[in-house]
Amino acid sequence: MSSPDPAEPPCRLPAPEVVWFCGKYHTFLTWGAGAPGTWAEQTKLRPVQSDAAASELKVLTEHRDDLVGARTQTVNRLHAIMNLLVMGGAPRNLTADAAAALLRRVRPIESLTATRRLIAADLVAEIRRLDKRITTATAHITTRVTDTQSTLTAIQGIGQLTAGKILARTGTVTRFATEAHFAAYAGVAPREVSSGDVVRHRLSRGGDRQLNYTLHTIALTQISMRTSPGRVFYDRKRSEGKSSKEALRALKRRLATVVFRRMIADLDRQATGPAGHQGTTQQSGVTGSHPDTGSFGKVTHRTRRNQA
Repeated sequence: MSSPDPAEPPCRLPAPEVVWFCGKYHTFLTWGAGAPGTWAEQTKLRPVQSDAAASELKVLTEHRDDLVGARTQTVNRLHAIMNLLVMGGAPRNLTADAAAALLRRVRPIESLTATRRLIAADLVAEIRRLDKRITTATAHITTRVTDTQSTLTAIQGIGQLTAGKILARTGTVTRFATEAHFAAYAGVAPREVSSGDVVRHRLSRGGDRQLNYTLHTIALTQISMRTSPGRVFYDRKRSEGKSSKEALRALKRRLATVVFRRMIADLDRQATGPAGHQGTTQQSGVTGSHPDTGSFGKVTHRTRRNQA
């Protein structure tokens, strides 16, 4: 039997490696010694890392979203019954207190009306229970966001709930090499759909739709504020000949940059030691940029500093 060639790598079974790429998880086989590096190393992708705070916020925000959805369904059912009990119908923005006040004026004269009133009273009680649970969930989210020491709420249009949703859907922000990667993950990176001399861009339908919706809400909020940086940026795009939808898409892409830089700056700040020096954590920031510096100027694809 011939001796093994020392230059030949030993035969080993491939080990599965799970990486996040293009909005979904992919499993790849990583061979043993002699391989030119893992798939993630070859493509410079960062491995998926779990973040306890982000995971907790994700559970809380999804729970609150479920409660809000259940409340919406209950209010719709109550509104339909109240339209049958009250002459002229119930107001559109119906609350539990308003419905209870209307029910007190209902005097059933037949069995069907009495049954409807009974069901309506039960729905009012259910809405009140859901309101208390939503308030409790909101308080938990606010506490968790405060514990993360995030400064996302310093951005106009972002409150505690919105910051919690961003942190929950983003996870570990260091897994994104650049702000362009983060924008693609959020589904706000434009795709060119030009035809002939007409240059047009359309947003990707991929990415995290919850995070995309959050950026959309922030954009609409800033547009409604006359003096906000987002409104100034939106008006400038409109003056350049962009349609309202194109200007909104450009604003969402720019907001992704602002949010990304803010989260990176938060990590850098938390990693700074008492003497003002960077720690040895795996957190790094955008090269030479404050989270708000040039955020609404020209888009630049800045890469973060290489890890030491």
